[in-house]
Amino acid sequence: MVSTLSRTTTWRRFGSALTLIALALLPGQRLESQQTVELFQPSDVHRLLEVSSLSIAPDGDWVVYSVRSTDIEKDERSSDLYMVSWDGRERVQLTFTEDIGESDPRFSPDGRWIAFLSARGGGDDSKEPRHKTQVWLLDRRGGEAQRVTELPGGVSSFEWSPDGGRLALVGRDPDPQDLPAATAPDAADESPNTEKKPSSKTRKPIVVDRYRFKQDRVGYLGDRYQRIHLFDLQTKSSVLLTAGSFDSTQPQFSPDGSQIAFTSARPTAAEPDPDRRQNSDIFVIAASEGAEARRLTTFPGNDSNPVWSPDGSAIAYVQGPEERFDFYGGSQVAILPSGGGASPSLPTRTLDRSVSNLRWSLDGSRLLFTFADDREGLIGAVPTGGGPIERLKAAPHGKGVLRSFEIGARGVATLASFPHRPTEIYRLEDGMALSDHNRELRESIEWAPARGLDVRAPDGTRIGAVLWLPPGFEEGRRYPTIALIHGGPVAQDAFEFDWMVQAFAGAGFVVVQPNYRGSSGRGQAFSRTLYARWADGVQDIHAVMDALVEQGLADPDRLGIGGWSYGGINTNYAIASDPRWKAAVSGSGIANLLTGYGTDQYIWQYENEIGKPWIEEDLERYLDLSFPFLHADRIQTPTLFMCGEKDFNVPLINSEQMYQALRSLGVPTQLVIYPGQFHGLSVPSYLEDRATRMIEWFSEHLTTD
Repeated sequence: MVSTLSRTTTWRRFGSALTLIALALLPGQRLESQQTVELFQPSDVHRLLEVSSLSIAPDGDWVVYSVRSTDIEKDERSSDLYMVSWDGRERVQLTFTEDIGESDPRFSPDGRWIAFLSARGGGDDSKEPRHKTQVWLLDRRGGEAQRVTELPGGVSSFEWSPDGGRLALVGRDPDPQDLPAATAPDAADESPNTEKKPSSKTRKPIVVDRYRFKQDRVGYLGDRYQRIHLFDLQTKSSVLLTAGSFDSTQPQFSPDGSQIAFTSARPTAAEPDPDRRQNSDIFVIAASEGAEARRLTTFPGNDSNPVWSPDGSAIAYVQGPEERFDFYGGSQVAILPSGGGASPSLPTRTLDRSVSNLRWSLDGSRLLFTFADDREGLIGAVPTGGGPIERLKAAPHGKGVLRSFEIGARGVATLASFPHRPTEIYRLEDGMALSDHNRELRESIEWAPARGLDVRAPDGTRIGAVLWLPPGFEEGRRYPTIALIHGGPVAQDAFEFDWMVQAFAGAGFVVVQPNYRGSSGRGQAFSRTLYARWADGVQDIHAVMDALVEQGLADPDRLGIGGWSYGGINTNYAIASDPRWKAAVSGSGIANLLTGYGTDQYIWQYENEIGKPWIEEDLERYLDLSFPFLHADRIQTPTLFMCGEKDFNVPLINSEQMYQALRSLGVPTQLVIYPGQFHGLSVPSYLEDRATRMIEWFSEHLTTD
């Protein structure tokens, strides 16, 4: 196996064959060779520049966006704003913030201003609320950016009014208990027999009285909600538009600026508690203080993402699946008259793919959207009156994933990623790259090649996968092979850049990413197969590995499996159902659903999909789906468990239980906890550490020579 410590590799030609020689160089050594290349290492994640959040100027000549980078010394990531001309000839960096960055830039309707979100500010001055994200304005003609909002709970998103004089703000209610942690008492004053009075900085007890009471990154929910505020840029004043015990988000001004459409999960006559339903609707409210919102949709499921037609006569939105299948995809484009009073038209009913990122064409004749389609991410276009659906790609880089897009006067700009190209901005019409921030990295690495793989599960279901081969791959040789399992479960692995895959392949592993049943990109029926049958995707993972062994590519004695979130769940199911796996990494997974009930954020899904544990027939489902923990004695696979300390999505207790079970049984195991981290890791050194530990674990248990 290739050493995971190697930074430099040498390629030597012997006739038509390529031989890969890995050398771990000592300080001061030089490598004498005809050609040197680098393999991707976990530390290279810090070299990645993440491009996101694009906006096109009204005249179409410029695109503004954010780029996130890593400061290794501070162990922090921050983002700055850039602009690039539509012809790609000019690129300008607009901000140079070192610690707290900027994101979500938006051009003003006249193109003069760029509004963005940032938490930068000064000290304890209440007028400069540090660590509370606010809206800032930057004049394109020059000068320093100025903070314009002071929402006590901060701003999570915003939209410009058509006249540029107002902003619709979304922010969560401030936490009145949000005080600094109590300071430790002086050691000289400590006495085990003395009861101390609470410090003035001691946080008050958290009182919980909601059905759905916790959320990852947000914490315990209490009575704090997301609300829409109308902010006047001239007077610097705001008014609250959406009061009440419910969330309101995604505001969109009508073309004349008189109304705002938004998404909200509100009480209904049938269910007065919004927490007990997976249902949101589209509302419209006048853009003025004291206005009453009117409900535009009544579909029993999640309606979201409203966008006004250019003439204001209609509102398009994303209609989710029926309520019970909310976690399993099936959303589509819907259109209603903005005045209501009619049933929605559904122009993408025949697509059988979940849609998102909805936009009207400038002339109002078409709707554009993104959707996942069998290992690709595409932009779709459909006539507003219905008709053939056009599938748009960003040529000339082949299969890839188009993540989001904006429509401008000169065309469509999209964020796209390809197997050997991290996300950058492309013009959709001709595929021209408008940004190339990762060029230095892209040209310095010998990338793992990607292939598509299709196999049949035992029941005949086609399973698509992405196969990554280590650089220097030799046909006819069997390799240690890792099945890297995506989360979701309604998501997909696709032909896009994946730094974790590149790190594993750079260490000498073949990596395969199976899109097990439940994944997106294959239609509603394929995704909904996992409804109340959470373990059924494992048969597909096994089928993919069977095929690779049969093809002579995977070494049957050196098979590993790993994943995060639902990937960790599937890993637990896999190692408890088949002893073939010689090493596993289960990240932020669950194996005992009885432990998940009430400790994570999915109470609605538990009770409405699996049932209530105190009901006998429901309890049987819980027990059946908990077999990795309840039958842990079947597990022989050395398994590394990982989780974030503050994860409320799939809490740490689930990984702790499985670790304890395997430790009790004497199976090689280890538990790694990332302090202060939620479901997704954000500290740069932790990202590198996770990948390094996974590679070392697999190397230890899958190496036979």
